[in-house]
Amino acid sequence: MAEKSSIDIFQNDVGQLLCESLCQNRDQWAHWCDWLSTPPLWTVLRVNTHRVTLCEAKAKLIAFLEEQPSAGHEGGTVLEHPLLDDALLVKCPPADPAPQPLEKQVVVGRQCGVAVLRGANVFAPGILAMNPGVQKGDAVSVFADVQGLCRRGLTKAFDGPVRFVGNGTADLSRYALFHADQPSGLAISMTQPLYTSPPLNGLFPDTLFAQNLPSVVACHVLAPRPGETVLDMCAAPGGKTTHLASLMQNKGVLVALDKSAARLRQVTENCARLGISCVRAYACDGRKSVKSPSAEEPTAASASITEPPFPPESFDRVLVDAPCSALGQRPQILCSMSGKELRSFPAYQQQILAKGVQLLRPGGVLVYCTCTLTVQENEGNVAWALERFPSLKLSQQVPHLGQTGYTAGGLSEAQAALVQRFVAPAVQRAESHGPSPGPAPSGCTDGATSQSGSQDDSGAALANSDTIGFFIAKFVKDV
Repeated sequence: MAEKSSIDIFQNDVGQLLCESLCQNRDQWAHWCDWLSTPPLWTVLRVNTHRVTLCEAKAKLIAFLEEQPSAGHEGGTVLEHPLLDDALLVKCPPADPAPQPLEKQVVVGRQCGVAVLRGANVFAPGILAMNPGVQKGDAVSVFADVQGLCRRGLTKAFDGPVRFVGNGTADLSRYALFHADQPSGLAISMTQPLYTSPPLNGLFPDTLFAQNLPSVVACHVLAPRPGETVLDMCAAPGGKTTHLASLMQNKGVLVALDKSAARLRQVTENCARLGISCVRAYACDGRKSVKSPSAEEPTAASASITEPPFPPESFDRVLVDAPCSALGQRPQILCSMSGKELRSFPAYQQQILAKGVQLLRPGGVLVYCTCTLTVQENEGNVAWALERFPSLKLSQQVPHLGQTGYTAGGLSEAQAALVQRFVAPAVQRAESHGPSPGPAPSGCTDGATSQSGSQDDSGAALANSDTIGFFIAKFVKDV
């Protein structure tokens, strides 16, 4: 098997397009690719404050981590974020010393490999191939199939490009994996991962929600209030929807739209698990969410929210977390997107954004965000919206934890300072720290995030600078 270089994660012209728009030279681009190929060094767990306090959730998390064998996670690795009163941080640095590949090897799918890099164990459906003779209890190395070329059940050595993601212990033999119609269950417990994150996704499912830090920030920037009428235009799988509901104290109306009925079920399932009842979920394409004006229809001010399409100016706040090229997601093992596909996103996003503006009441707030890096999908769409809708104005964001935006997309320097980007740390600009993020929350009663009893704000600062790639813009509509 050939180990894949992280700099080769882009197969085609997408890498060239990104390099030209984001970087000044090839060395800087190599740094971007290395950054994209690694996971953030902090795992963020949003606390469901609708049900528990931050301190209660933190105590449960510390107790869990202290029980984990050999992972090196003690209570001192859990930090409260000093500016986000519902976020806990768990440090997940690279293993030291780094694990080395073993003789017995397993090949998993690309997405399975990504999950392992972020702390997951390997489950049976993710395994493509395993050395003949592997038995339960054997130590094995796990490799991700970079290009999707490995045939399931392959018996000979796989000679395609792979990426090593760590070592573990087989919980199922090769025979049990490939002689079952639908293999299921835990297949490999990762005992020597490349990054020391324990498996946190799904931990305390009614209390904690694994979420990337910028996604948590975006909901705080929208800042919905109890009793308001709020719209999440692209809601699945529901992480931001449930966060918005929590910030609303489960009071008011929060409409969640997604064009996929199957994905929308994830929203309703997450709401049920977290005890959220103020959400109304509808399978609806956001581009078809506005009702045409009619003399017989009641105005938005007098109409109650029923089902889509909605009258214009129906919502106090709108979140447009638009479908995007997702080039900011980390870690990435391979990006197979074409340049043509990449260039198709801005027009699609503008259609959804335009409907969001129509549905926003005068004086209301709209937040537009993406998990991608391209100027066209971020600053370019903001510049388009400001020109297309003169009633929109950019507004200062609180908190502003990322860097400021780029002027390359058509924004002035003043406008670029009002949006925030989360980017590779070494390419952050010294002048791009944004406005003051606002006062810090009070935190737990002991004021501590470690066994020593001291609050480590430097850790939170590092967590702010080592996230997925993300973009946030906040608009206010003139009265």
